[in-house]
Amino acid sequence: MKILVAASEAFPFCKTGGLGDVTGALAQVFSRAENAEVVLFLPRYRNIGGGAFSPKAAGGSFLVPVGNRLETATMSRVQWGKVAVYFIENPKYFDRPGMYRSPSGDYEDNDERFIFFSRAALEGAKFIGFKPDIIHCHDWQTGLIPAYLRTLYRIDSFYAKTASVFTIHNIAYQGMFSRDSMAKAGFSWLDFTPEKLEFYGGLNFMKAALVYADIITTVSPTYASEIQYRPEFGHGLEGVLRSRNTDLFGILNGIDDEIWDPATDTFLERGYELKSFQRGKAAAKKALQKELGLEENKDLILAGVVSRLDHQKGLDIMLKAAPDFLDKIQFVVLGVGDPGLTDALGALAAANPRRVAFRSGFDESLAHRIYGGSDIFIMPSRFEPCGLPQMISMRYGSLPLVTRTGGLKDTVFYNGEPKDSNGFAIDHADEGQLRSVLGHIVSLHGWVENWNMMVRNAMSGDYSWGRSAEVYLKLFNIAAQRRQL
Repeated sequence: MKILVAASEAFPFCKTGGLGDVTGALAQVFSRAENAEVVLFLPRYRNIGGGAFSPKAAGGSFLVPVGNRLETATMSRVQWGKVAVYFIENPKYFDRPGMYRSPSGDYEDNDERFIFFSRAALEGAKFIGFKPDIIHCHDWQTGLIPAYLRTLYRIDSFYAKTASVFTIHNIAYQGMFSRDSMAKAGFSWLDFTPEKLEFYGGLNFMKAALVYADIITTVSPTYASEIQYRPEFGHGLEGVLRSRNTDLFGILNGIDDEIWDPATDTFLERGYELKSFQRGKAAAKKALQKELGLEENKDLILAGVVSRLDHQKGLDIMLKAAPDFLDKIQFVVLGVGDPGLTDALGALAAANPRRVAFRSGFDESLAHRIYGGSDIFIMPSRFEPCGLPQMISMRYGSLPLVTRTGGLKDTVFYNGEPKDSNGFAIDHADEGQLRSVLGHIVSLHGWVENWNMMVRNAMSGDYSWGRSAEVYLKLFNIAAQRRQL
């Protein structure tokens, strides 16, 4: 099977968040499947190149229609294991300081940038002679590709048997633009109807994919249900999703269990596994307390946070609850984002330097040490399509405290009985519920046998990509078979 993965980001080449982690991981796991040939198409942003990966020019150029003119695209290539990675190049669109935005906000021409990328991906596959059975598209930036396949390219023999699978990573970001984008994209105005491309008078890139993709997936079973039946999660697209109910599947994300492995993690004081976690975590905790200037006390609970600082993540309720627990719990937060949350976390740390540590920004090595050294990991998200940090924390034996939403509900189990629990959960991002569970955690932490039972439950889980990849490949086969009819 020939699989073309189209995405706006993929680790290790370009990444702003979880989307990049997932697309990079999926391309690799697909490439290991029997008889699979995988290519990955990405924009060539300014910061790509150098280091371990130096793309080489693919040779030649091709033209891409954008509105009433033709833009020129070139491509460069790098071999990444079994995956051939092609970068779509056009300096006007991609040679910029940021991938999606400047410090003052989103780029005003993001519609045109990703119209260009979507059409260039389709033209680029023809340019290199790669005739895909499946094009796997990710989030709004590639949402027009399924629509192009069924409209402008429906009589193109090159794509006669190509199916599209579209994955929703976060439906809150939909790529909503004015009706002017229809002309830039080259669609017929006959398709500008509520049943097809029109969305409240504009062009919604994600809706285009939901209407035209052969199969739709999202990143956890619970999120698949939430976005169909709860308007606060569906963000206006719940009706479209319900109309595609039989083609919508929730597939839980996984983590890279080679990168996230406490037994071989060189960022930790000492490696540990399920049988040796007590010594390993104790050493990691002591080293982290020392590194961050916290009181070196094994009896204090160490709560970790590695997160984007955003209203979605519910860290504002943690900020309200934390001061009442500083005699029993230390808090370590690593993150970047909202200025208000940044200032509040900085102030709490400055006032309580032996109990609270805050590091603004992102530090990969410190993130590893927080997962290894923390006793609990706090994620009281208001919504969470899947979430990867709770899976990483469980692999490292740090018990997650989460909200029962999206992928958090699908991975963290808590019913008050340690033998059946691998973490802690609240029903809503609510300060009172968080205080209650933190109080329970303080009491439970002293019961070493029960606590360690929960840690073993957490570390025993399978958070790898294996099972998820199998489901994707089955759906790819179904989609491809439909196109053969």
